[in-house]
Amino acid sequence: MATKDPREPFSRIDVNEAKGMLGEGAAIIDVREPHEYEAGHVPGATLIPVNSVYARREELPKDKDVIFVCAVGQRSALACEMAAAAGLTRLFNLEGGTDGWVEAGEAVDK
Repeated sequence: MATKDPREPFSRIDVNEAKGMLGEGAAIIDVREPHEYEAGHVPGATLIPVNSVYARREELPKDKDVIFVCAVGQRSALACEMAAAAGLTRLFNLEGGTDGWVEAGEAVDK
């Protein structure tokens, strides 16, 4: 179940929750480096490396839930903070990141 820390501007979700949200039209943003993304990413993920999230904030959808993913969940939490600073509110961090996605038996695109 999604967890929300009142000190954070985003909710933390697991792989099953992310899959459900993606099926309902949520956007997924991979904030890893290009070489990590190319090695395997969540299907449908858009690459916006964490260091460019705020600079590329206009590319983030404002009309839907946005899930951020990295390798294990740390950089994506930072990306959520940046997106919140840009005014977005429907923000989610995939706990366990791409590693957790793969460990759950989910496919990745290359």
